[in-house]
Amino acid sequence: MTGEVKDDRYYNRVLDKSITSVLFQAMRILAARPSLLAFTLRTLLSQRMSASRRRDLERQGLQVPAVMIISVTTRCNLSCKGCYMRARRVAAGPEMNPDQLGSVVAQARDLGVSFIVFAGGEPLVRRDEILALAQAFPGIIFGVITNGLLIDRGLAEGLAGRRNIVPIVSFEGFEDETDARRGEGVYSRLMETCSLLEQAGVFFGCSLTVTRANHALVTDDAFIRGMIEAGCRVFTFVEYVPVQEGTEALVLTGEQRASLVGCLRTFPGRFPALFIGFPGDEEVFGGCLSSGRGFIHVNATGDLEPCPAAPFSDVNLARMPLREALQSRFLREIRRHHEDLTETNGGCALWTNRDWAASVLLESREDRVR
Repeated sequence: MTGEVKDDRYYNRVLDKSITSVLFQAMRILAARPSLLAFTLRTLLSQRMSASRRRDLERQGLQVPAVMIISVTTRCNLSCKGCYMRARRVAAGPEMNPDQLGSVVAQARDLGVSFIVFAGGEPLVRRDEILALAQAFPGIIFGVITNGLLIDRGLAEGLAGRRNIVPIVSFEGFEDETDARRGEGVYSRLMETCSLLEQAGVFFGCSLTVTRANHALVTDDAFIRGMIEAGCRVFTFVEYVPVQEGTEALVLTGEQRASLVGCLRTFPGRFPALFIGFPGDEEVFGGCLSSGRGFIHVNATGDLEPCPAAPFSDVNLARMPLREALQSRFLREIRRHHEDLTETNGGCALWTNRDWAASVLLESREDRVR
């Protein structure tokens, strides 16, 4: 791709190649489980078809993200320190009902979205709906970011029957770090959860909120090996965003962020697992991937937002089709400035520039009124 003009199409190709690379890594990991080979091949074919659909729509002027994050609920059985969902202070509203949620997933599938990540709150408070959606849409890979405490043997077996669901269990490190943020005794219960998932044959991973305090621990070889021994085959590193005032000291330093990017590049060749960073090395993709360039967020009420850490929206999917909503003035304006929105203090450029994002949103709403 050397010598290509680095416009949106260039960066879209880079992102597609990155996704394909992750899928091939997954195939190598799953090669040890012959029972999953047919599923893996079908998934690879499905994802190629989704990427082709996105390129077709791109030529028509519609930017469709590869990844959609849906926070299906704000309810949670824990109260973790620094939780971005509790700090968002978004006006309460009814959660999308099962029909509305199913419609959003169907529209995403039809537009070529490859991966849907269910978040919360705790998404498994809607476990039956998530299992039903995975069965109804076998071509989509569903990641489920969960605190892991609602997974019992019965649910583990149910997840094993839905190969396209990948549970991602949240840890902060070892016992001291996890219990300090999530509550006493949580770490030992999560290790039991990992054991249940491993025994059921579920392909699962862990989510790690990376802070200045735990960076060295969660990127250490001993920790990675320990989690792999527990059955984890996906590691998601999420840079801490200081949505709660007074927690700025937890933000990664520039040196730590560069170290994390380096780990994400080298770990796949050293360990039998997938390694994903959020927001990751945004410079490779030309800046911020939010607002539909690479991913988009739907909150529990159906508002279409740029990012989970940026609670701004001018459209709602309970009242507007996804195809139309992706072309909202607000999202288009954010995408237009993607090269100016690179990682800053806190891993989320939109959160750092939230006053600017709020002003763009206000202009968008005023434009709609006129």
